[in-house]
Amino acid sequence: MSAVQGFDLQKVQKVRKIALLIGLIAVVGLAFVTRSSWGDGSLHEGLEAVGLGLIVICIVGRAWCSLYIGGRKKAEIVNRGPYSISRNPLYIFSFMGAFGVGAQTGSLTLATLFLILTVAVFYATVKREEAWLSEAFGPTYAVYCARTPRFWPDFSKWRDEGMLEVKPQFFLTTLRDGLVFLLAVPLFESVEKLQNIGWLAALIHLP
Repeated sequence: MSAVQGFDLQKVQKVRKIALLIGLIAVVGLAFVTRSSWGDGSLHEGLEAVGLGLIVICIVGRAWCSLYIGGRKKAEIVNRGPYSISRNPLYIFSFMGAFGVGAQTGSLTLATLFLILTVAVFYATVKREEAWLSEAFGPTYAVYCARTPRFWPDFSKWRDEGMLEVKPQFFLTTLRDGLVFLLAVPLFESVEKLQNIGWLAALIHLP
């Protein structure tokens, strides 16, 4: 069986989500026993504010990407809009969201851990997707790869469509998935409050 015939995008995405969930549970567990060494001062609050801004950008950006890619990933090479400047813009916005989630702990170290975990999981996913796309679309995908960076956007390559055919199901699903990032705000605020009243012990202090 060829890679094209055997590739199951939904299975790859499911494995990615499970791996992310396991890693996030581990890092969140670490957050329960750590506390920012910056205390509750301006650095702590500033990092949380920056993180919240990145989460909002992540949600909006992922929804924007879904307008172009939703339901088309296995049918064609999408190379317009955000996909004209990066081959994986949706994942880039997810990286922002991951850092933003970690930043809600007030610790730059934990924010970086969240980011590294997400990059590692998505990088493995991207490698599998690229192998399939290369076999499925051949020279067309090779030209796209030569022109468009894998991650870091090249804004000089921007091209757009005059009109988009939007599939609401994919847009709403991506929006729903993105909103999950916001749960980090009440979660880590609750952890801080429990630590303040002594119900949770902060065993480690991280910058």
